[in-house]
Amino acid sequence: MVRRPLGNHHDGPDTLLVTPETTHTEPVTAETARLASLVAPARYVLWDMDGPICRLFAGYPAHQIAGELVAKIDQLGMGALLTEQERSSNDPHVALRRVHVQRPGSDLVLELEEWLTRRELQAVPKAMPTAHADPLIRTWSSIGARAAITTNNAAVAAEVYVESRGLSDCIPHIYGRTPNLDLMKPNPHCLEQAIKAMGAVPSATLMLGDTPTDLQAAQQAGVAFLGYARNADKERILKEAGADVVVRSLEQVLTLVRDLP
Repeated sequence: MVRRPLGNHHDGPDTLLVTPETTHTEPVTAETARLASLVAPARYVLWDMDGPICRLFAGYPAHQIAGELVAKIDQLGMGALLTEQERSSNDPHVALRRVHVQRPGSDLVLELEEWLTRRELQAVPKAMPTAHADPLIRTWSSIGARAAITTNNAAVAAEVYVESRGLSDCIPHIYGRTPNLDLMKPNPHCLEQAIKAMGAVPSATLMLGDTPTDLQAAQQAGVAFLGYARNADKERILKEAGADVVVRSLEQVLTLVRDLP
């Protein structure tokens, strides 16, 4: 593919690409141009794990883990800390955060965080890789981009998953949830750790995430953000949160990265 320079989102309709499928130039849509304007300058890539890289809970559903966590909180005699909405959430982080707010720094929070980490590790063997994620990670790495995982899941779970996919050389930096739940995204703490470890320049750094908290963390860290949404509802939520560019498939990103010089 012959790649002509792409400008930013202000480019007019004369922005062109020559694709390998054709021998003539084709107009690039405004959406493709915006995506290219994010991908082309990215020399450092921050990945959220559950979503962009894999569906961590594909085989051990998050709603099941969330229910088990609520049951454990009840067994510990702390069920009154949770509202009905928090008790019924499909996201185990909701109940965990609530207990942290009510009992910050307590042994209870530490015990529950460690319990959740064990459940995430149990989920790893049945995790489902996101389509095109592995080749995208490898391709980006092959052209010199450096990568890190910045996740609200336990770092050890991310490490085990990355190793199982043979991606450890491509993603040597992994930062996840700590017992201090105040540092979970949207707090930019894990992003800032990764940026420092890689010696990254924020202006050349791109965050790939699938939630508004990923977007908020990226904004606070001063890095560009690319949304990934595996369905229309997630796309709507990201766009309503302010994400300028959202892709429904990483194949679009892979196509652009393969064409980078």
